[in-house]
Amino acid sequence: MNIEGLDYNTKREKLILPEYGREIQKMVEHAISLPTKEERQRCANTIIGIMERMNPQTRENEDYEMKLWDHLALISDFKLDIDYPCDVSQAKKISSKPEPLAYPANDIPVRHYGKMMFKVFDRLRTMEPGPERDALVCITANQMKRSLMQWSHGSTDDEKVATDLARFTGGAIQLDLETFKFQKVNEKEFSENKRRRKS
Repeated sequence: MNIEGLDYNTKREKLILPEYGREIQKMVEHAISLPTKEERQRCANTIIGIMERMNPQTRENEDYEMKLWDHLALISDFKLDIDYPCDVSQAKKISSKPEPLAYPANDIPVRHYGKMMFKVFDRLRTMEPGPERDALVCITANQMKRSLMQWSHGSTDDEKVATDLARFTGGAIQLDLETFKFQKVNEKEFSENKRRRKS
């Protein structure tokens, strides 16, 4: 439906820097159209003042003025012929998007233990029996129990920890649940943390 007189954003020119809004963009377009350099300069100084008032928090940055002039150059598509008080030739770098980061493609059998835990499992696989391995088994088993509790909404199973530990260490670690004592875990802590995340 096309209603005469209605001005939709979808039909308008795209905003170069949306954080400044359409009015600033119109002011910059007006400044470009002014016939003399003195008028353009005066208009540009006024626009910078307005942009500064729109974002007063930028004053905390030491190079905030330079950033505002860079933004003005970008909005004008470098068509505003004035004497800039700083070099705006690097302004295009501000608007260029960074290359997307490659998502780590490390496949781990179960995500709730995390990638680091699987490195620990590999280490346990090759360790000689002794006090050092026993200490690492204790830390690992307790961390696994905490991870399970976080992921299974506060419930956990010691048997599952023992089974997973044996499975992911290739059978090198067999946890004896009759003698092994897990650290006491405060189940309320997990339910409170979950509640905090939801609110």
